[in-house]
Amino acid sequence: MNTPTIVSPTRDRLGECPLWDSRDDCLYWIDSKAPVVRRLHPASGGRTEWSLPSDVGSIALTETGRLLLALADGFHLLDTRTGAVTPVARVTHKAGDIRMNDGRTDRQGRFIAGSLVVGRHDRDGAFYRLDTDGTVREIVPGIALANSTCFSPDGRTMYFADSMSDEVRAADYDPDTGALGTPRTLMNTRAQGSAPDGATVDAEGCLWVALVQAGKLGRYAPDGSLMQLLDVPTPFPSCPCFGGPELDVLYVTSLS
Repeated sequence: MNTPTIVSPTRDRLGECPLWDSRDDCLYWIDSKAPVVRRLHPASGGRTEWSLPSDVGSIALTETGRLLLALADGFHLLDTRTGAVTPVARVTHKAGDIRMNDGRTDRQGRFIAGSLVVGRHDRDGAFYRLDTDGTVREIVPGIALANSTCFSPDGRTMYFADSMSDEVRAADYDPDTGALGTPRTLMNTRAQGSAPDGATVDAEGCLWVALVQAGKLGRYAPDGSLMQLLDVPTPFPSCPCFGGPELDVLYVTSLS
């Protein structure tokens, strides 16, 4: 494995949600607290950023070239040509100190994103599913800090975490309907010295989980067993994704 290198020294306050766009061979990610969306073209080193009206938890690509955003109050679209942000669907949070956080799309274009209860450990948050018709449905209640959202290669298992519990969970997922089965605990990452932060899945179905408090990435088998620990050149790695023209480059965001 190659030595990790810094590709963009942006000193993000809370870098999250790296996302590779193979159409333009570019990497998107967010600084949740700036709040901005950033874009890097690794081949040229060119960078662009867009300021946002509120904290941002996660982003997703769309067929039109716009970006889908999970902002504090729900889902919005960012036009990367003009910088305009337009609402898609609001999320009704249980309290004013809750905002949207980590999320990923399934293969059918639904956006699954969870929320974050700010400044307290109460489980008043949830995971939500934004359907392609703009409808929002709560699918997992009782969440304090949503993270690690990703899917198995066949799209039939959804992984997610409540970081306050140190657990990554798995649930059967119906690609046709978006229905979620009963969640089960896959692993507890406290033995590796950290709660789970962001996560992604590789071609072999293994989960790569950011161990933000340990300064490492963990690679876990589909049954939850630890396969590998990878040191990264930052004390606080927050979220990984695979990118590059061959999808063989592992990008990792961090926080400061």
